[in-house]
Amino acid sequence: MSSMTIGPIAGPAADPSERSALLFWMIFTGLSIFAVVLLWRFGLIRLMLTSDRTYISSLIALLYVVTCGHCFLRTRAIAREGAAARRCRAVLAALEGGRALEAGGAAALPRGLVRDHIESLVTKAAAQDYRPVDQTLLLRTLADRLRGSNGFGAFVSDTLMKLGLLGTIVGFIIMLAPIAGLDAADKVAMRSSMGLMSDGMAVAMYTTLAGLVGSILVRIQYYMLDAATQRVFSDAVVLTETYVTPVLEHKGSGIKGAGIAT
Repeated sequence: MSSMTIGPIAGPAADPSERSALLFWMIFTGLSIFAVVLLWRFGLIRLMLTSDRTYISSLIALLYVVTCGHCFLRTRAIAREGAAARRCRAVLAALEGGRALEAGGAAALPRGLVRDHIESLVTKAAAQDYRPVDQTLLLRTLADRLRGSNGFGAFVSDTLMKLGLLGTIVGFIIMLAPIAGLDAADKVAMRSSMGLMSDGMAVAMYTTLAGLVGSILVRIQYYMLDAATQRVFSDAVVLTETYVTPVLEHKGSGIKGAGIAT
């Protein structure tokens, strides 16, 4: 019977690329820009801007563009933190990776918030003679630092929604203002009042539409950002629980055993 050599079994799927979060943002933004180009091509955006005399729609658009820039910067920062966390895991998973946790050795790990967390964990373990380390508080600090200014997205989303509602109220005020002095016998005044009512309705509808669309798009972007942030935090928890705390506790047991032997 002929023998058959079986090659190494394929391992689990590789971790997401360090640029995956940024790639998703770029795809979403590219689709949004394509939609804006189409709307501009058919004159809908120009119609909205010219019909809105309050310029609330323009303010919503400007605030949305600024928020997209902020989301890009935060997404790029999270992508870099995820890449640094994966490189830390590669170093610690190496045969002699435990040496990176020796005094001052953690500085050899890739720079980032995860490395700072590991250094704080090593310092805390050394301060309490390498007894079992509870990293709950340190993990909360890491989560806050990773989250950073992500809450800006929720604030802007809510602000865009309220700006749209403000435009709705202003539009209805413009629409209903001529009714008080309306004279049904004066056809010229009636025609002018109908024009003002039409302008007010346009302001109400366009600002509401701009606020709703802007709020939804911002929510989607920051949802993807929060998901990427959560993945980095989960990687940091698995990394420390798998490669850091066991080494520190083993070192503590070694010190305790040496003390008993002496």
